[in-house]
Amino acid sequence: MHLRFDPEDEAFRDEVKDWLETELSGPFSMARGRGGPGDETAFVDERIAWEKRLGEAGWIGLGWPTECGGKGASLARQVIFYEEYARARAPGRIGHIGENLLGPTLVAFGSDAQKQRFLPPILRGEELWCQGYSEPNAGSDLANVQTRARLESGSDGDEWVIDGQKVWTSWSEWSHWCFALCRTDPDAPKHRGLSYLLVPMKQDGVEIRPIPQITGTAEFSETFFDGARTAADNIVGAPGEGWKVSNGTLAFERGASTLGQNILFQNELAELIAVAKENGAADDPLLRQRLADAWIGLEIMRYNALRVLSDESAGPGELPPASFVTKIYWATWHRNLGKLAMDVLGPEAEIGEGFPYQLGALQRLFLFTRAETIYAGSNQIQRNLIAERALGLPREPRPPA
Repeated sequence: MHLRFDPEDEAFRDEVKDWLETELSGPFSMARGRGGPGDETAFVDERIAWEKRLGEAGWIGLGWPTECGGKGASLARQVIFYEEYARARAPGRIGHIGENLLGPTLVAFGSDAQKQRFLPPILRGEELWCQGYSEPNAGSDLANVQTRARLESGSDGDEWVIDGQKVWTSWSEWSHWCFALCRTDPDAPKHRGLSYLLVPMKQDGVEIRPIPQITGTAEFSETFFDGARTAADNIVGAPGEGWKVSNGTLAFERGASTLGQNILFQNELAELIAVAKENGAADDPLLRQRLADAWIGLEIMRYNALRVLSDESAGPGELPPASFVTKIYWATWHRNLGKLAMDVLGPEAEIGEGFPYQLGALQRLFLFTRAETIYAGSNQIQRNLIAERALGLPREPRPPA
């Protein structure tokens, strides 16, 4: 469960720290500490350029196999990079979805041609990706996806023609491509009629409507497909295997970057403790105990992440049993931290930092974390997954059709 870093790993850590400090003290200094939850639309152009700089320096795809253009870095070195990235308060990653979700999915399930076409631009930070999963009636119940895709022959060869709607599509406004779960066989059972398609976003058949959030930003959007097209070969796996491939993608979401997330949470907690000391809230025994509980919860989160990452019982794209508690745990912990932040700030929490709706970091934290126990599978759905998939309990009774 414990990662051990040898002298070579520590030398790698120093290399990462030195590079980040140099780069973030130069042209990208304005984006330092920006682009996190509730702040995703800050310095977008600069952060897109930052992705390319990361690619030039070889920091994208550290854990990818070397035959796919990655560095084949050990788990320890991946963890080191994500931890130091968070400690340096480096910009929020716009390329996260391509590098950490789509890339590993193609490594595990993609064809050789797909790997050759799509992996290099991700490694260079040149092509950005978004995820087309959720729909208005298919969020936590992902298998209820209704976006349709049909195969048609044309003068340019066979193409998938896509009609439907996705929602909560993070970064769609800036993305070049979307990996979309579509129903390609309407007569098959709902888990079996799905396919995993790679769809270009810059075409007439795609409309993007940003969704304003309570934080005042619009990081995600509604995405409408109206006769959108993609080549017949842009399907990952075989037709009807979309459920298997999409679950593989969700498994990769719980990779080494989770420990970087842990450091981001540490940064937020440290800021909150500093505020509590400054404004006297730390003298309140109840608030002091809640701050201590938050620190304990963060340590538990880290150790469970280490346990998941070191569990070799699951194959590629599969989840070990301990991973099923990850999402509900961090989402609930982070939501509670946002509430604690407001209580530590006291009456000041209700006053914006500037006109017309300028929020402080802790205010953004509170508002954004209201959504975290809902998105990526609500807490209620997570409990079902723990019961049924991790513990092997009988499925929850379904209402009659």
